[in-house]
Amino acid sequence: MNKSNTSVFKNFFNSEKTGGIILLFCVSISLIIANSDIAIHFEHLLKTSIGFNLANASLNYSISVWVNDGLMAIFFLLVGLEIKRELIGGELSSVQKASLPVLAALGGMLVPAGIYFVINNGTETAGGWGIPMATDIAFALAIIAMLGKNVPSSLKIFLAALAIADDLGAILVIAIFYTEQIHWQELYIAAAIVAVLFALNYFKLKSLWLYLIPGIFLWYFMHHSGIHATIAGVLLAFTIPIGKEIANSPLEKLEHALTKPVNFLIMPIFALANTNITFEKGMINGLTSPLGLGIILGLFAGKTIGVSLFSFIAVKLKLAKLPTAANWKHVIGVGMLAGIGFTMSIFISMLSFSNPQHIITAKFAILCTSIFSGAVGFVFLKSLRKLGNHIDT
Repeated sequence: MNKSNTSVFKNFFNSEKTGGIILLFCVSISLIIANSDIAIHFEHLLKTSIGFNLANASLNYSISVWVNDGLMAIFFLLVGLEIKRELIGGELSSVQKASLPVLAALGGMLVPAGIYFVINNGTETAGGWGIPMATDIAFALAIIAMLGKNVPSSLKIFLAALAIADDLGAILVIAIFYTEQIHWQELYIAAAIVAVLFALNYFKLKSLWLYLIPGIFLWYFMHHSGIHATIAGVLLAFTIPIGKEIANSPLEKLEHALTKPVNFLIMPIFALANTNITFEKGMINGLTSPLGLGIILGLFAGKTIGVSLFSFIAVKLKLAKLPTAANWKHVIGVGMLAGIGFTMSIFISMLSFSNPQHIITAKFAILCTSIFSGAVGFVFLKSLRKLGNHIDT
């Protein structure tokens, strides 16, 4: 491979688009597997147990559990690091900076959840109201990155901050509303570990291993407490030192170390394991069921309306300002892209239902709506450049 080809490959590998492209590829592979002769073997593989049992401890889980509770905890660790960094010195570091994306994210959670609840109220799928609240950071940022100079660079920052605030909301929803039974002894031990981690931070100890090793135990006890184990990732993230200089801080180093493994390995594995939807006769009818409609209208219409409406209110009340060189049409386009729920929505759907058919219907609705939201948002935002609206404020 010559130097030129190496440079091209390196640029591609480092591109923000790449994570979304790999994720989309794994979704396609998962769908192909699920609708082929090897589907049953793949299902058995996901149910295969890996691990060991000790006298008073069990670390023997299926591959599916390791993916959804283990690898996703690392994903949430990265999300938590991003949230903390933005709170300390980024787009969420002041009231003025945080107002627009945070309020937009709030609208993008409340309106979709409200639409879903109205449609599903009184049905056995009413508990899935958290599904359309989520925005997939990887896919949404991949789409807006593909737009290049067709949109203001400030819009990308706005979408990223919105998605981060949205993820924080989704994390709180999972912790509060999707926890079935709490085992208090394990929770107390987990809380003690968190206290030790914050003490390490307080005394300015910067070795990452002093945090990561207790973090493993935190994950174990959180997993056995009944609260979803992925929350351990977020709690650990908030204890990682950042200091006055964000660059070269332990948080920055860990975030840098995790970004590629999460984007190019963990998220694709999650997609491969959890989008294995077997297409069946009559599946399209599920999209018109209360569950399907709640997700479709919640993600696309709810996100677009919620993000746009709350942004409009925030600006009119002088609580925030529009992103530089952006206009209201750009905000509407971002609202459309926020309808790409995918990873987090699928994750919440698996926490919401025990009925496999409901999970399949939810996944299919999420997949269809995410593709539609991404396509419509992309075309809409790209058309603004042609209409000469990219510089209006």
